[in-house]
Amino acid sequence: MVVAVQILHIIIALVLVVVVLFQSGKSAGLSGSIAGGADTFFGKNKGRTIDAILEKWTSVIAVLFLVTSILLFFLH
Repeated sequence: MVVAVQILHIIIALVLVVVVLFQSGKSAGLSGSIAGGADTFFGKNKGRTIDAILEKWTSVIAVLFLVTSILLFFLH
């Protein structure tokens, strides 16, 4: 049981790294914050963009990573 959870934990960790690396970086500086705020405020398909989908998947995978970490803690 422990080995299966460890393998699952490693796979989830690798997938989390890949999903985070696929996300585009946020704009830095004052002009990036102003333009970025306008884009998110006036964007009509904000929930359908690739970045939004990747953010949702990052949250889900991070929760799975946390659950497997806690599970491994209690199994040892």
